[in-house]
Amino acid sequence: MDADSEFEFELAVCRWAERSWDADGPVLVGRQVGTRHRRFDTVIVECDREGLRRRALFGPDRIDDDLLDVIPHAPAEWAWYQDALPDPGYPWRYVRETIHRADDRGILDVRKRGNRLQIRRRWRYPDWVARIVAIENKPDLDASAADRLAAQLEFDVALALADEVWVATERAGERVPRALLEDFPVEAGVLVVERRPDAAVETVWQPRTLTDRRPGIRILDRGGDRHATRFEYADADWTARRRQVIAERVYERGWRSYLDGLRPDCRNFECVSVERGVGPHCDAYDRTPTPSQCRGACPEFTPEPPTWRTRDWPIDGGPGRGVRRVLDAQRRRERPGLEE
Repeated sequence: MDADSEFEFELAVCRWAERSWDADGPVLVGRQVGTRHRRFDTVIVECDREGLRRRALFGPDRIDDDLLDVIPHAPAEWAWYQDALPDPGYPWRYVRETIHRADDRGILDVRKRGNRLQIRRRWRYPDWVARIVAIENKPDLDASAADRLAAQLEFDVALALADEVWVATERAGERVPRALLEDFPVEAGVLVVERRPDAAVETVWQPRTLTDRRPGIRILDRGGDRHATRFEYADADWTARRRQVIAERVYERGWRSYLDGLRPDCRNFECVSVERGVGPHCDAYDRTPTPSQCRGACPEFTPEPPTWRTRDWPIDGGPGRGVRRVLDAQRRRERPGLEE
């Protein structure tokens, strides 16, 4: 199966996870989210209900890596920023830039007294993330794909950025051959997802919880026998920060950000009802559009007339913008507390 079919499968997994993931609180789902070292196909963030609602006070945009050096540490009363914040490990002038950016977003109180920049928090940054689950989507799980995936899973299990690591695959025949799974680390779970309406998702193998407050291990190189020959420890503070960065990216982007890689301004693009929700559809080819196909170079690409984009309701900027508004409204509904 090619990357285009994997894209369609990935959207199906995200729709299923958003509606059916078993968790004690609300969940947020993101796709193609990660860090500089590793990008996950699907990420599920299990949230504390009240913490998620208080997170909405900071708006729909993510609290990025630089802002995480400021916002969670901002004092309740006015204080000079260098007294209030921990040493960032880089020049303070960059912290000042981040402070002004937070002020522009309205998520931090900032003032000058004399020649000193003072800050005060507007709201306490909540502990809103309960657990993080990573899913690698491989609908075409043949022997070669399983062999390549095993190395990725070993990296994920050792680093333990996620509480659980799963593989989602598509059933080929009556069952997934066990021989394809034998090289996977036992800590990784396996799901079988069928792309048909109301299809049940089968758990083939249950994962083990990875985050037990021990340092993660970042595999740098492995020998020919697939055992690590070079590695380094990832301390708990680094791991906690990376987890928070991932969660914030999921909060901002969700999984409906797939629209950023498509051309909803094409007259052939539409959103249609599919199993467990809505999805993109190309009327010209009668199939799910993918980032490699749905672009300006497509022979069937037909841009919206410019006059459509100047009309008021119900067009209000053209159907392409209308699709974005619909998906953005769906994303906001999954984030309690955000204003419509």
